[in-house]
Amino acid sequence: MYELKVTGRFAAAHSLRNFKGRCEALHGHNWRVEVVVRGSELDQADLLMDFGELKKLMREALEELDHRHLNEVPPFDRVNPSSEMIAKHLCQRIAAGLPSQVAIARVSAWESDDSRATYFPD
Repeated sequence: MYELKVTGRFAAAHSLRNFKGRCEALHGHNWRVEVVVRGSELDQADLLMDFGELKKLMREALEELDHRHLNEVPPFDRVNPSSEMIAKHLCQRIAAGLPSQVAIARVSAWESDDSRATYFPD
């Protein structure tokens, strides 16, 4: 089994619905995102996939969220823009563009240097 990891960043504002605390108010984060993919088959160049392609998929997904009020961006206009749901959304968005022999192992969304949520797809 092979594993690749890429990281990226985006900045955005959000407010948590149905939350009793300070994060219910509008506030922002500089998120760091880690995307880990895995697979057992290498291509003809002995690569699981090109790092550049994986970074491109991640960058495209992050651009949709960067410098936005997440509560106004689908799907977060309907679901809470928690770090957990951000990680899940990014996982689904990036997975759609992966080669067939590559699967996402996990996506982590760090909302600060010491707080992160990780989504592991089934």
